[in-house]
Amino acid sequence: MTQLATPTTPEVKVATRRTSIPEGLWLRCPTCEKTIFRKRMEANQHVCPECEHHFRIGALERVAQLTDPDSFEPLFTELRCADPLNFTDLKPYNERIKAECARTGRDEAVAAGRAFIKGRPSMLCCLDLTFMMGSMGSVVGEVVTRSIEHAAERDLPLIIVSCSGGARMQESGLSLMQMAKTSAALARLDDAGGLFISVLTDPTTGGVSASFAMLGDVILAEPKALIGFAGPRVIANTIRQELPEGFQRAESLLEGGMVDRVVHRRDLRNEIARVIDYAGK
Repeated sequence: MTQLATPTTPEVKVATRRTSIPEGLWLRCPTCEKTIFRKRMEANQHVCPECEHHFRIGALERVAQLTDPDSFEPLFTELRCADPLNFTDLKPYNERIKAECARTGRDEAVAAGRAFIKGRPSMLCCLDLTFMMGSMGSVVGEVVTRSIEHAAERDLPLIIVSCSGGARMQESGLSLMQMAKTSAALARLDDAGGLFISVLTDPTTGGVSASFAMLGDVILAEPKALIGFAGPRVIANTIRQELPEGFQRAESLLEGGMVDRVVHRRDLRNEIARVIDYAGK
């Protein structure tokens, strides 16, 4: 008797397609903690569309937001950082600078130049937080000083956008000298009848806040920007007291008379143009 073979069920292969989502398309807002589409945030001038948290941006993004298209003419781009102290912490200072240049594509933590802001000729100087936390060394101080002098010579309104962790510790006393140098240049600008609009963004701290950033004829600040000399954690640990809510934020400085206006990023360009017109520049 012939035994029939038992039929076997053929193996069914289910085709699976792996879908991959490119990294960086989404990010979590540090304030409202909602997941937001990065391109939507960037189109909103790097402001969270849910809670209006102002993300930190670099100098070139700031220039693009404030100036008329194709009107920015860079100045003082030939300046480069030296290392006269031969400073070394975890690595030599000159190696740290080279690494920052390679990472950011920038030469220093500042961008300056002539530009038009809603048709108003202006001198614009923006610190760059992406390069060594916007710290002020000799080059940054020199560029800020030359920007002030350029504005005075050509009777241009001066706008400086500050965002910095303070003086650059790798340059020691040389960086602290920039506080006096920039402040003295602003005194000469004031004697010449010039207009200085200081824009404080998150964060504006240390030697920058203790010098030119707080010397504006008009001081504007972005919402919730951290503004102060020492950071709140340092102060809290020093005085061993709990700090009040909103301490060192733009709104508290406005209430205390240290800031003239807190301006949303979308309105900043219009506000600067309005101040220039009001001053007759």
